[in-house]
Amino acid sequence: MEKIAPPVAHDHSVVFAPRIQELLAREPKVFRIDAGTIGVSDCDLMAEIVAARPVLTTERSVFKPAAGADVSQESATRTIRALGQDVTSGIRTPPPPVRGLSGAWPYTATSYLRRWLFAADPLPVSLLSKRGVTRSDTLSRLVDRAVAGWPGPGGEGGEGGGTALAAQIREAGDVQERRQAIALYRRASATLCDGVAALAGNALWLLGPVRERAQAPADLAPVLWETLRLLPPAWMLYRKGGAAYTELHPLIGPADNVALFPLLMHRHPDYWSRPLEFRPERWSGVAEPEKTPAFMPFGFDGARCWAKHLVVPLAERLLTVALDARLAVHRPGQDGQVPLRSLLSVRFDARLGG
Repeated sequence: MEKIAPPVAHDHSVVFAPRIQELLAREPKVFRIDAGTIGVSDCDLMAEIVAARPVLTTERSVFKPAAGADVSQESATRTIRALGQDVTSGIRTPPPPVRGLSGAWPYTATSYLRRWLFAADPLPVSLLSKRGVTRSDTLSRLVDRAVAGWPGPGGEGGEGGGTALAAQIREAGDVQERRQAIALYRRASATLCDGVAALAGNALWLLGPVRERAQAPADLAPVLWETLRLLPPAWMLYRKGGAAYTELHPLIGPADNVALFPLLMHRHPDYWSRPLEFRPERWSGVAEPEKTPAFMPFGFDGARCWAKHLVVPLAERLLTVALDARLAVHRPGQDGQVPLRSLLSVRFDARLGG
């Protein structure tokens, strides 16, 4: 049996963080990670675990409790719809100057996407999506206070325009609703931009140096689906333990939390032919990639990523801009570092005109 190992794309080797490397070396599909956690990469068992109970609000990255209160289904739905409007509008508008894509990826791409989608929001709302602000607890609190007073209680002095996501803050009916809308603006914009930047960056890395590409692929969708298989940004799903899982496998005890690993499942030879090779052509003609067995880029039915319908189109648009500008990985012989983070993303420097 072919062992699970990191991929090599052209002369771009990928170096995972030690903890991820340890997981990649695991041959069993069900294994104990530590005293309180079981790891799973078995396709059928993963599906059973996800179906065993609904996802808890605390297990969702965006719709976990915000501003001291649970996020209602109505509020979550409004947020998804608003963000969908903003992404659709952004894809149709000219992107920012491409020089903004030069620098350290995926951070540069994240900032670029935030300018593209949310820069039209008036101050101080647009600051909610600035990476420099979101990385500082002090600045975040100051901006939150400023936004809480915009456009004033009851909408007095309100401004038109801006994104649909910002409109939810402006239209909030009371202080608590406004605070929650602020938190959801920050979470939704960050989750989307970080995820898309990671996906586009991973794809850019896997495509290899510009000199090895006669031209950009005509259809980038297969490239992105293959990237989601080989380097999925959402590489792990975490479920808190409980009685719902104990009968599914003898290794899972009542106190065990469960970590599901698409990263391992997507590269296992039991499920994929030549699993370690970057082969976008495997997705050519596949009408519904998410229905492919042993493929979980956005989660299973009932627990899929809330923004899955936005991620691939926006990543395709970003990747198109980057390839048209001949954005190139700087020092193409370097190893791509993949640190231990919630999103799996290759770190590299890129510059225009490669």
